[in-house]
Amino acid sequence: MNRLLMVKFGLLPWDYAVRNLWRRPSRTLLTLMALTVVVLLVMVIVGLVRGLERSLALSGDPEVVLVYSMGSEMNLEASAIEASVPGLLSANISAIRQHLGQVCVSPELYLGTMIQTEDQVDGGLGLIRGVSDAAPLVRRQVMLTEGQWPGPGEVMVGRLVSAKLDCAADSLAVGRQITIEGVKWTISGHFTANGGAFDAEVWCRLPDLQQALKRQDLSLVACLLKPNTAPTAIDVYCKQRIDLALRSSVEPLYYQSLQTHYEPLRWLAWTVAALVSGAGILAGLNLMYGAVAGRVRELATLQSIGFRRRAILWSLLQEGGLLAAAASFFAGLLATVLFHGTAVRFTMGAFGLEIDAVAIICGCLVGVLVGVLGALPPAWKILRVPVVLGLKWNV
Repeated sequence: MNRLLMVKFGLLPWDYAVRNLWRRPSRTLLTLMALTVVVLLVMVIVGLVRGLERSLALSGDPEVVLVYSMGSEMNLEASAIEASVPGLLSANISAIRQHLGQVCVSPELYLGTMIQTEDQVDGGLGLIRGVSDAAPLVRRQVMLTEGQWPGPGEVMVGRLVSAKLDCAADSLAVGRQITIEGVKWTISGHFTANGGAFDAEVWCRLPDLQQALKRQDLSLVACLLKPNTAPTAIDVYCKQRIDLALRSSVEPLYYQSLQTHYEPLRWLAWTVAALVSGAGILAGLNLMYGAVAGRVRELATLQSIGFRRRAILWSLLQEGGLLAAAASFFAGLLATVLFHGTAVRFTMGAFGLEIDAVAIICGCLVGVLVGVLGALPPAWKILRVPVVLGLKWNV
């Protein structure tokens, strides 16, 4: 019935476009592969941006307040505060939560340094964080997945540390050793932070790291507030203690500021995605020109038996739409299976590619632009050839 209705209204049957795709299988497969590569590249680039955004968004605990030095300019690696700050905060801020008599204040020493595994010659730049026994109470998103919490001379590594150091995952197995600041450390366990920034870090005991670095100061103090408590008291205290030069920030706001810091990287990724899309559209134009140019006589014959140009144009758009849909499907499947969660290194650590709905939709939109809109200019140009000349066209 649909076939009869389409013919009645002067349109070519839908299955005509489907059959045409298989009349030239080699050309169809090559076009499909080219469209798939273009859509896949767009999905991966968008997944890069989405992965960075997700990593920063999941890193903040809304009930945790970070206290660090005023001159660090939101760079915790450059922060240096006195070792007495955790005790001062515990004694003066009643809004800090307590657990079984222990104040939920986590003094931490955080820095980037060279980390070398047993299998590496030079090692790589990694992130290490020295923590106290209060860290499990404050860093609630961190979960031990294998082994145990580090003891003296031991470290535990996040699930993305191997990507950050560009080393094999086996070299960070429990029981293996790594070298940090000229000191060998034994790996006691693995942990995960559910996609947060901690996943790319190495954690150890704070006194051990202070001794290895010959430092007694701290980088920051993380405070866990009582439920439904505003961080005003900590902020006021930091402003009052001018001698300590402290500033405070709720952890989600701190990582939100990092998103602003990495805004140029995000814009660069979106620009690359746009350039790839533009190149894909141009490639699609070339492909469609080649696909349509060899069918001038066929299209002229269709016009000679009574089909209008708009009907033929609609049929060609159907072919492009079918190719675009198939390319988007295969690209989405490949992106999800091969690239989703793939670790990517960057200055702050590492994060996983996020092939989510946004990445899939962006890739599919590019596929539609390449497959459908890319068919318009060549089809329109060929259809403007007079029927008499088209019937005599030599392929």
